[in-house]
Amino acid sequence: MNTPLFTILQAAPQGGGNSMLIWLILIFVVMWILMIRPQQKQAKKEREFRAGLKKGDRVSFSGGIYGKVHEVAENTVDVEISNGVVVTVEKSMVQPLPQQQTETKK
Repeated sequence: MNTPLFTILQAAPQGGGNSMLIWLILIFVVMWILMIRPQQKQAKKEREFRAGLKKGDRVSFSGGIYGKVHEVAENTVDVEISNGVVVTVEKSMVQPLPQQQTETKK
């Protein structure tokens, strides 16, 4: 009674593990190319922008406020958002102006 099941299992194609491993590797490579790599490039551009900040650069905050860099410290940036109004923010909150982003892409 168990013999037909045993014969069916023996007749099943062998080597399925290798093809599944190849598919898993292929899926990982495609995900890396389409998702991870672009994120790494964007993060690198942001690090370079923040490292190159200097007095007089026009920037925006992640909250949408625009201003001009007044002074740059190691982890913070003093930004003048209006005449005589200077605020101190973390470097991670500073972004390039939208037109600066499109100019660098050209």
